[in-house]
Amino acid sequence: MSDGQRSPTTDSGQIVVSGLTKQYKNVRAVDNLSFTVASGRVTGFLGPNGAGKTTTLRMLLNLVTPSGGGATIGGQRYVDLADPLRHVGAVLEASSAHKGRTGINHLRVICAAAGLPKQRADEALALVGLTPAAKRKFKGYSLGMKQRLGIAAAMLGDPRVLILDEPANGLDPEGIRWMRGFLKGLAHEGRTVLVSSHLLSEMQLLADDVVIIAAGKLIRQGPVEQVLGSMAQGGQVRVRTPQADELVAALRAQSATVETGEHGVLLVGGLDAPAIGKVALAAKVELHELTPERPDLERVFLELTAGKAGIR
Repeated sequence: MSDGQRSPTTDSGQIVVSGLTKQYKNVRAVDNLSFTVASGRVTGFLGPNGAGKTTTLRMLLNLVTPSGGGATIGGQRYVDLADPLRHVGAVLEASSAHKGRTGINHLRVICAAAGLPKQRADEALALVGLTPAAKRKFKGYSLGMKQRLGIAAAMLGDPRVLILDEPANGLDPEGIRWMRGFLKGLAHEGRTVLVSSHLLSEMQLLADDVVIIAAGKLIRQGPVEQVLGSMAQGGQVRVRTPQADELVAALRAQSATVETGEHGVLLVGGLDAPAIGKVALAAKVELHELTPERPDLERVFLELTAGKAGIR
């Protein structure tokens, strides 16, 4: 589908969540949650188990009725979109289909129901690399193949927005690498990509932005580099030297803190790498390593969500 055929109201593809709340009897699964997801970027939606991620996605897709607040996609609620499959593709679990139906026929049934051209089924299968398995029955698909088939179904309408819940489940390392390239490619085309995942190391490679929630509340939102940078203050520098005692004495004389890590590595705080290098030079100490410790997404996530366990 060409951009000229898209509804102007959904062309931006921006997702806006405003004060979204869901109360289940005595449990508040989502609590006054607000965030935005920009077009042309991959946004990672992160949180501990029970944080409210899936409930939020279901409310976004009008599968669950909010207790308060709302969410829009391109300025409209999902339920108000005309031909929603042409605007939003979503995968909230591995694809399910009749076990005796082939992958290609499964997609053709969806095309027929949605009024899409039959050839879109073949195009979508090719898009996710399942053409060789097009005529295999669904019961013979691995979990990773089912994930790809679900994404193919989500792409049938050539949507502007893609919403995925744990899409890497069941994928092997090669499949995860494929998924990363595929989603980045969609974002590069200007589409909006929102991905929920527990694979934090993969999210650091994949996502441009992150939204982190815990106990149904927003904890942090922003570009990945910005979120990591906000936790880098007060970080340490890894130092290796054959003259550890001399360097430790010289660093402590400059009010630096020094801890001993594994394999004799020194973890230095209070001074940045250039300053440590100057201290070592003045003390005539040989350095074998001088590396600022950059926090990774997993560490930042654990620090931000510590003590804020999920509630479901």
